[in-house]
Amino acid sequence: MKWSFQSDRPIYVQLKEQIKLLIVSGTYPAGSKLPPVRDMASEASVNPNTLQKALSELEREGLIHTQRTSGKFVTEDAEMIAKVKNELVMEQVELIIRKLIDMGYSKEEILKLIESRIKEMK
Repeated sequence: MKWSFQSDRPIYVQLKEQIKLLIVSGTYPAGSKLPPVRDMASEASVNPNTLQKALSELEREGLIHTQRTSGKFVTEDAEMIAKVKNELVMEQVELIIRKLIDMGYSKEEILKLIESRIKEMK
């Protein structure tokens, strides 16, 4: 995976978001074992403690869990993963709608733009 970070936000928050995306996209499916912290940190070019902080937050949220001698695993709760995925989608949809409203588009115009784009993508 290509890890990318922005300088305006804490790295651990961005790691958490990117790992969440890997989970909801199925790259790390429900019940799967995550790579070791040191391996993931090395791949992302971050300190292992920074990555551990992101994983700890995901664990507090219930998206991953630790088995003492076996490592970290994605939750097997498919409903939770679907809920997180829906939340992420709704955040993005809201951002897009807010930008379009700020640009002066009406509800009707926004819907027409979306419908038109969907047709073009088919």
